[in-house]
Amino acid sequence: MKRYISLTAIVAFLVFTACDKLLDLEPSQSISEDIALTSDANVKSVLIGAYALFDDPGIYGGNILRNAELLGGNGEIQWVGTYIDPRQIFNKTMLATNSEPYAQWRDSYEVINTCNNILSALGVVKEADRDRVEGEALFLRALMYFDLVRFFAQPFDPSATNNQLGVPIVLTPTRGINESSNVGRNTVDEVYAQVITDLTTAAGKLPESNGVYASKGAVNALLARVYLQKGDYDNARKAADAVIASGKYQILPNYADVFNQDNNTNEDIFATQITPQDRFSSMTEFFSIPEYGGRDGDIDILDGHLDLYPAGDKRKDLFFMGNGAMRTGKWNNQYGCINLFRLAEMYLIRAEGNIRLGTPYVGDSPLNDYNVIHTRAGLVAAGSVTLDDIILERRLELAFEGHRIHDIKRLKQSVATWAWNDPKLVFPIPARELEANPTLKTQQNPGY
Repeated sequence: MKRYISLTAIVAFLVFTACDKLLDLEPSQSISEDIALTSDANVKSVLIGAYALFDDPGIYGGNILRNAELLGGNGEIQWVGTYIDPRQIFNKTMLATNSEPYAQWRDSYEVINTCNNILSALGVVKEADRDRVEGEALFLRALMYFDLVRFFAQPFDPSATNNQLGVPIVLTPTRGINESSNVGRNTVDEVYAQVITDLTTAAGKLPESNGVYASKGAVNALLARVYLQKGDYDNARKAADAVIASGKYQILPNYADVFNQDNNTNEDIFATQITPQDRFSSMTEFFSIPEYGGRDGDIDILDGHLDLYPAGDKRKDLFFMGNGAMRTGKWNNQYGCINLFRLAEMYLIRAEGNIRLGTPYVGDSPLNDYNVIHTRAGLVAAGSVTLDDIILERRLELAFEGHRIHDIKRLKQSVATWAWNDPKLVFPIPARELEANPTLKTQQNPGY
């Protein structure tokens, strides 16, 4: 069912939202922190508030997914919209004043600080619910840090020490501004380690079923993605297998039915729940057209992408001509769920991990996992499969769902003339944060 946020929940979490100093999340309301965090009901309301922040357009309301496609989509999409900041992302000409990195940084650290407040107050939560509350907060915090480090730092390289600058790790509530608030950037390796620590802990605390909220399946799905991004294929396939083997999710027979739904489908492991209270889906806003609640069609789909699909692939049927150009049909519901983790991705992660590492396989063979996705697309089952086949299948299956730039980086490919580790494919630390935090002022990314 949809998640409707009550006014009480909104007031509770607003106690912890930010002023312009993005890591210095000084309370801006007059309600006492003691009142907000000294009862079971209020801590749970703050947790609901964390999900409401998580839905913000700047992050998982859609722009994180859109920006991953803009960064990695040269030759397959074209930004034709009038907004300057997304155009800078697509053209790799970002400035430190670009509003998109600023929104992601600000909104992500608001969620992180809200989660830190929740984790600091677990003692007042009813014992029967304490593990669940802790697990949900850890999951949300881990998700924020994972995407922060993927956008704002050089990629994790399995062959390196990964001591390049990542993002600041803040694990305690920020309730005032002082010298200790001026934290610097941790390394990429440290950020990944913290993400895995949070998720490993959360996996032992969350139930298999938790409605639309974070569950054990969501934790394992994120773990699978994290391990894949860092090239730890054994743990990636094991985490993906845990999701598949749980039996809680199913591949839908019809690919088109996965998208534009008001509620999660059986294939969704975790999704952003968009309601009229949340404005609307940013993915629809930019990928679709006015007929479906979008703008005029800001992102054209080019033949460079469409030509990748083999004849008879039903996934290609989802594209349509609208406002003079081809559009993806995945985002034609302005209040539809934004699919963040789908079971199809888990099959492809398990297949990739197994084919890279060879037998003994975890769960099932790469061929069988590949064919689950391949035949759902209306294609004839393959008799054999290669790594390149699986990588292409992933590219087609997960197109325009926020994976493109991250796959390019982990596979050490290129975006037109930009290599996988080109500084132009990394977001700048926002200029407003550099002004607020003297420590970060000396830690800007190269090129900005």
